[in-house]
Amino acid sequence: MVLDRRGAPLSPRERPDQDAVLEFVRQTEPGMRRVDTHASIVFLGQHRVLKIKRAVRLPFLDYSTLARRRAACAEELRVNKPFAPLIYRDVLPITWQHGGLALDGDGEAVEWAVEMSRFDETRSFEQLAARHELTPELATAVADTILAAHRREPAARTTGWVASITGLIERNSVRFRSVDGLLASDIDGLDARCHAALATHRHLLQQRAAAGFVRRCHGDLHLGNIVLIDGQPVLFDAIEFDPAIATTDILYDLAFPLMDLVRYGAFAEANALFNRYMEAGAEANREALALLPLFLSIRAAIRAHVLFTRSEQTGSDSTVRDEARTYFDLALELMAPPLPCLVAIGGLSGTGKSVLARGVAPRLGPLPGALILRSDVIRKKLFGINETERLPASAYTIEVTARVYEALLKAAECTALQGHSAILDAAFLRETERAAVSTLAPANIPHLGIFLTAERSVRIARIEHRQNDASDATAAVAIQQEGFALGRMDWPLIDAGGPSEQTLARALHCLKWPRFETTGTP
Repeated sequence: MVLDRRGAPLSPRERPDQDAVLEFVRQTEPGMRRVDTHASIVFLGQHRVLKIKRAVRLPFLDYSTLARRRAACAEELRVNKPFAPLIYRDVLPITWQHGGLALDGDGEAVEWAVEMSRFDETRSFEQLAARHELTPELATAVADTILAAHRREPAARTTGWVASITGLIERNSVRFRSVDGLLASDIDGLDARCHAALATHRHLLQQRAAAGFVRRCHGDLHLGNIVLIDGQPVLFDAIEFDPAIATTDILYDLAFPLMDLVRYGAFAEANALFNRYMEAGAEANREALALLPLFLSIRAAIRAHVLFTRSEQTGSDSTVRDEARTYFDLALELMAPPLPCLVAIGGLSGTGKSVLARGVAPRLGPLPGALILRSDVIRKKLFGINETERLPASAYTIEVTARVYEALLKAAECTALQGHSAILDAAFLRETERAAVSTLAPANIPHLGIFLTAERSVRIARIEHRQNDASDATAAVAIQQEGFALGRMDWPLIDAGGPSEQTLARALHCLKWPRFETTGTP
């Protein structure tokens, strides 16, 4: 029974239907724009947004009764407010009184709406990516935002997530087989590779679930659900209608924005997001990189699935279908056998090793590019401090440095064994340190070391202009390093004294040797 706020029943005959309510909401503000989705109707005002659940029952949700829609609105607010407190305001009743409708009135509630603040849609990451306005710095900020959200949630003690992956793969395959124009061989190949990867990594997935890496996540973190507000990335429109869909491995949640960035050709941004999350997150995530191709591919396939369905249901032009095909092709590409490699970048302080690493990383497969392992960051982690805090001289003894290189090489080997490329960013001043790179590389994995050089004045100028950097090097250190005996140098020397673009071009030329192939991404 539907009751008003005083508990008095309203006759069904008197109750306005949802269409009448929607028309009323549209007229509450001049210029109110209506946007329809499969499950909701969203009204965009000048400063306020009202979102009403559509009175439908679908295979994955049930909004068929007013009570269910009210509960769904309350759950959407509860789930999303921690992600986006500046966007999500309240749940408001649409009431019936004195023969008319009112928003947040005193009469009987005949519908419910989530009230949100309007934001500038042109600042969504989807639109920023389409206009090529994203930067690695913004991607790094997104990584921090996602990581904070993942840390906020407790571990979910469930085996449901791992069991559900088979269904995800199979539902995508069934959908693709009904799409005209897709080759059966491509569908079969994608299905087989995904099932094979799942079988190979099932134990790892179960281990991560037991270790607490399955949590209630955002669940729908494509670029359209990230927006820049006051210069900060904000996540919104998290899945609220089914906790099981959003309760996944945190790396699967991360895979959505990574995949979407790759789809938009934002390779440097995808790599920056990936590296920041891996650097700031748990070390166990690096030990699970073998899962990433499967996660990325499933995310791309789901996006293709949704867009193919939308294209057929709406009878829209070929644009949506072409977009769906792009995601399908990406899902295939992401499941190609990995071709990992190891690249070590050495040089005195101020030669630009880290800048070069960030330039090379997006160009090394598999997507989203190489993991950057930086000795400066590893040293800070060994001492349990933030990467921008300074360490005393005692942290730079020969003994401590040996521990740093041991950890660096171990991390690189772990990464390569996971089927992923790594860049080792360290000085590599000793001959033994350089030789160790060759001995650690697993069989059949290409590896190369390059050594950067630059004039003292250039190096000192760069060091003095550093801000918020993990390196503790000073001008005095730069001068002191010049007296270091490098020993036999069998790595190619690259003059890095000029612009970073020039150094990158020279480094990429060195990488084009037999057994080395870059991804071709910019």
